[in-house]
Amino acid sequence: MFKATSAFIFTVLFFYVSSVWGSCVIDDREREVCSNAPVTRIAALSPGATELAFAAGAGSKVVTVVSFSDYPPAAQEIESVGSPSRLDLERLLALKPDLILAWGTGNPSEQISTLLRLGMRVFYVEPHSFSSIAQDIRDIAQLAGTEASGDVAASAFLKGISDLKTQYSQKPKIRTFYQVWDEPLMTMNGQHYINQVVELCGGINVFSKSPRLIPRLNKEAVLIENPEVIVAGGMGERNAHWLEGWRAFPELMATKQDNLFFVPPSLLQRPTPRLLEGAKILCEKLDLARSRRG
Repeated sequence: MFKATSAFIFTVLFFYVSSVWGSCVIDDREREVCSNAPVTRIAALSPGATELAFAAGAGSKVVTVVSFSDYPPAAQEIESVGSPSRLDLERLLALKPDLILAWGTGNPSEQISTLLRLGMRVFYVEPHSFSSIAQDIRDIAQLAGTEASGDVAASAFLKGISDLKTQYSQKPKIRTFYQVWDEPLMTMNGQHYINQVVELCGGINVFSKSPRLIPRLNKEAVLIENPEVIVAGGMGERNAHWLEGWRAFPELMATKQDNLFFVPPSLLQRPTPRLLEGAKILCEKLDLARSRRG
């Protein structure tokens, strides 16, 4: 009788521990985030977080977003609680989210701290690699109870990245400057996920060794590096005017060879599955630049 009782207790404990373990994930600040049941009301506090929630199969559970959350189209119909840099906490709390996807370096730290003090479940979303983008999709799906959808999306993203790596790994290297912002002029160093995209396509980020993740520059620094390619996002999905300023420097190799390229910013500057689409465009641009070598 004792053996049977022990076996029963062990079985109950096993399924209890498995259930708890299955609902605990680690966010991008190495914090454990747990839920005893699938979350049903998600607040996505960056455009990227919104895309990740939809990719995870949890789009129907997103009850609020922030400005510029324009993808997928369904996200544009969801109530906004302000901009990523200034949240309307009263409106946010009124929506009673049971999971908040926070942008660590984009949302105001004091506002996120307030949400944490109020006992809100916060998952920091700020992936810095292809693998961590996939992991965030899987983690959000796990918390939302949409694991199957999340796994499909994450696996498809990683396979696409692997295919590009195979296609471009043997291409001749090409020195590249990626312009994150115009005024002030900004780029990214070797620790940023966009740097990984540049390298994936056979590019060499001319500012990869900068000590800052997003270094601020002056144009003289770019002229000294003299990249063969300049890629910019610009303000808006179809606005390439940031590139026009570089045409004033005909001695710049990128200008001389007409290697001034535009990639829609949402495809490279949001760490989401659409980064794969942006990577394909960037790889094609760098290949075009190679074809223009004398």
